[in-house]
Amino acid sequence: MTIKIALLIPTYNEAVSIVELLDKLAEFRASKSSNFDVIVIDDNSPDGTANIVDKLDLSWVSILRRPGKGGLGAAYRAGFLQVLADSSYTHVITMDADGSHRVVDLEKMIAAIEPGKLIVLGTRWIPGGSVVNWPKRRQYLSRAGTAYAKLALGIPLNDLTGGFRVYSVDLLKALKLSDMQATGYCYQIEMALAAHLAGAKEIEVPITFVERINGVSKMSQAIVIEALLQTTRWGISRILRPNADKLHYVK
Repeated sequence: MTIKIALLIPTYNEAVSIVELLDKLAEFRASKSSNFDVIVIDDNSPDGTANIVDKLDLSWVSILRRPGKGGLGAAYRAGFLQVLADSSYTHVITMDADGSHRVVDLEKMIAAIEPGKLIVLGTRWIPGGSVVNWPKRRQYLSRAGTAYAKLALGIPLNDLTGGFRVYSVDLLKALKLSDMQATGYCYQIEMALAAHLAGAKEIEVPITFVERINGVSKMSQAIVIEALLQTTRWGISRILRPNADKLHYVK
């Protein structure tokens, strides 16, 4: 199977960390002879993130400029649509710009790729997975959020809020991306639900998640509440209207 990957990196005020990440990705591309391009999805960062990336003049990096801060889900959906317009790509990897997703774990993520409709999740909460520099409260919040989503939605996965993932283009083509509405980290749960309803093969790869050093975390109480309420709505919908729920996400 010939694999060509588009690596999507959403940014908002990531001027420092995005340069560091692209440097590491350049080393990885060279050492592993990996065939991937990078699409930086910038929501008009006030710190000029997009212009800084532009000045690096890397042939394998392009920029998708958006007019303003529209949320993580909207950014990724825009990136997916751009990838789907290019028939050369077979898979998409989503990755944070702040260094929390380690480039060294990319090799394991890519090695897990299989043919067909597929989602690979970089997972913190399985043997071999871990977090660094996270307070106990954040660990509990992440674990509890995934446990609740697993129960409410009936999805047998162990890290439903993580953003380090691989999606096959076959899977993305099978989904009604334009009908998805989640914005913040709740988007990660929505995509896992949609992939599950589409019958995608689900693979979990243990990763080490490193809390950001530069910048400020975008996690907020409002994002947590959004995810809790929306997951509850999805769970109730799956019980009351299971067929309609599937039709909402799958073509």
